[in-house]
Amino acid sequence: MERKILVAVDGSSHSHNILRYLGLLFRSVPGCTFHLLCIVPGGPLPEAGQEWLDEPDLLNAMSSEGRHRYQAAKRYMGEAILQLARRGIDPAQVTTEVRPARAGIAGDILHEARKGLYDALLIGRRGLSNLEKVLMGSISSTLLAKSRDIPVWMVDGVVRSAKILVPVDGSPHCLRAVDHLAFILRGNPHAEVTLFHSSAMLARRGVRDIHDFKEQWGEEWCELHLSRPDSLFHAPEQVLRESGFPDERLHRLHTHRGLYPSRQILRQALVNDFGTIVIGRRGAEIPKGMLKGVSDQVVAMAEGLAVWVLG
Repeated sequence: MERKILVAVDGSSHSHNILRYLGLLFRSVPGCTFHLLCIVPGGPLPEAGQEWLDEPDLLNAMSSEGRHRYQAAKRYMGEAILQLARRGIDPAQVTTEVRPARAGIAGDILHEARKGLYDALLIGRRGLSNLEKVLMGSISSTLLAKSRDIPVWMVDGVVRSAKILVPVDGSPHCLRAVDHLAFILRGNPHAEVTLFHSSAMLARRGVRDIHDFKEQWGEEWCELHLSRPDSLFHAPEQVLRESGFPDERLHRLHTHRGLYPSRQILRQALVNDFGTIVIGRRGAEIPKGMLKGVSDQVVAMAEGLAVWVLG
């Protein structure tokens, strides 16, 4: 199956980091398409008024500064295709679109992601202060908060490694994250995956109910792969193997050090030179406590990494 990735760009250095990341992970990988989307603000009308206008009317309503940004974004898209081509991605795999904003940048991006049935949404994150890293930037935080139905890949800074770290805890949302990764990596000759578990002191521990898995994977698969003593690692390995991911690029890592799982995940990514963290998150209805969920903490503290958040 073809994999469709929506890539939000704005022509900044953060967009360059996104293009570099795509080349790092998807060079010479068939069956993937990338739609580069730039939403340009700049109209003097309130957002409520912009929602009802046709695109030509929106362009006419833009300020001179907004029109300048719109034309600059158009030029940037041509450069972006050339950059991706130099990084091993065929221009035939790339489409581009520049739009004036209607419901705000985050709202327009989410609307396109849902309307186009994309398999993932890739965004960049600007450099943030320590306080902003806790609160997150407005656009990235909105996208992460409102896109629980769409996997979000967030790139922070320059990612230099194609190695992927996947925290596993035996939960359904973790296995769904691995399932997404297996789908995306099908036919990828570059990626290397390490399944990582931290028995950190303050890790959230819960009783796993095998019935939570049966709806997606079926009773026979669950009985066979979730009942083993090593099912914490074996089940996600099996999901990857069934997609054709080779055993020689699939590894296990288990640590007992540290207090907080999120810090152990980030420490492991730094020490072992991982470029991407793939993590599932619990449903919004599940209380996360004062320190929020592990995925929230990983996203807030990640630097020089891509974090894929699912669920």
